[in-house]
Amino acid sequence: MDYANALTRSLPISASANICNSPAKSHYSGSCLRRRVRLKFLPLILFPSTFHHHGSKVSPLRQRAFVVSGGDSTVGTNVQWGAQDFFSLRKDVEDLVKRVEETITSAGLEQAQANLSDLEHRASDSTLWDNHSKAQETLLALTNTKENIGLLNDFQAKVEDAKMIIQLTEEMDTVDYGLLDEASKIVEDLNISLEHYELTKLLSGPYDIEGACLTITAGAGGTDAQDWADMLLRMYLRWGEKKGYKARVVEKSIGDEAGIKSVTIEFEGRFAYGYLAGEKGTHRLVRQSPFNAKGLRQTSFAGVEIMPLVPEESLDVEIPEEDLEMSYSRAGGKGGQNVNKVETAVRIVHIPTGIAVRCTEERSQLANRTKALNRLKAKLQVIAQEQRASEIKQIRGDVVKAEWGQQIRNYVFHPYKLVKDVRTGLETSDITSVMDGGLEPFIKSYLRFKHGNEMTLES
Repeated sequence: MDYANALTRSLPISASANICNSPAKSHYSGSCLRRRVRLKFLPLILFPSTFHHHGSKVSPLRQRAFVVSGGDSTVGTNVQWGAQDFFSLRKDVEDLVKRVEETITSAGLEQAQANLSDLEHRASDSTLWDNHSKAQETLLALTNTKENIGLLNDFQAKVEDAKMIIQLTEEMDTVDYGLLDEASKIVEDLNISLEHYELTKLLSGPYDIEGACLTITAGAGGTDAQDWADMLLRMYLRWGEKKGYKARVVEKSIGDEAGIKSVTIEFEGRFAYGYLAGEKGTHRLVRQSPFNAKGLRQTSFAGVEIMPLVPEESLDVEIPEEDLEMSYSRAGGKGGQNVNKVETAVRIVHIPTGIAVRCTEERSQLANRTKALNRLKAKLQVIAQEQRASEIKQIRGDVVKAEWGQQIRNYVFHPYKLVKDVRTGLETSDITSVMDGGLEPFIKSYLRFKHGNEMTLES
């Protein structure tokens, strides 16, 4: 608060006063037991309608701006809830009420409740499991609808709590500052929850709700590129940890001198694919090379591929055998009877598009072949959907080229620090936070950017 330019007034009081008689007694009772104190106060912006001179009652919120002191030491300073702080909180709550109402209206709560009744009726039908895939689809829709309604009701209940606290504070003679703290916390938490909810509404793709399989491949740049791929691996694992996803490294090829040549990670959890889909592309690093004796600046590249973890029964794709090229090799790594002895690793290439997948984590060649084929089908399904192709044979090659001119994001460590998304223009100098998994601003920015483009195309 800028007190220098504020309209100020002093409250005349006697040389000493017993703070135990103050409405704020409960906050300063410890001091009352020790001594009598002199009441000093800070200049306030005064509102004549709520403040009276010479012994009349002072608004409890106004008293929060007073400083209680004894001698040279302050024993009760707390200006957290001054009058303007309360009015600001009240405005925040009013804005939040409008935002929740708009969210509930746009989400169609009444329609969702009607859909819930229909889904519950269908789920209780004795013939539900006659069609296995249809049954799973119904149960998934039921779960999602229940969760959506629960979230909307929770938003409404919380904002009503905050609204009630503001109303009580205005009506009461004294102020419960704990309640104001609670209202402030509700506003903060609810804004974050609404931001997350609005973000998930942008994830409307057919596979966005699924888990994700992310593959990082070192590109141009030699050893530096392999080290860069390893840095990206850590970044995505830290992101998954912060989001609460279960992350598992299923395949990893170690670099010749440092870092990794490639790695595949599976993220299990709702909307993992929707969040990570925008990470697909080439990531460019600029830094002083730790592998160069002269410490020269080096540019390195790594490619990131994303595909959804689609359940096998949902993979409605038929690929002719003649379109597939399969090769087998010995799986690297430690331990296991078959590792480095039997050719269990499988690599499948879809010849028409050049898209390739590799699987090494299973113990048998057959299991790896099945898993690799499922990954390929999932990848082809996603690309077909992105390219609006009605058949797999209509899709074009979609291989990420980890080289100059293909990057979606630049990470500059030297001569300055900057991370910039080429597509959205979002940038930050806090590169440490980004490399520690702080990808949320970039993910949110891309989802809004993508949604805007889709709306433009539709219009």
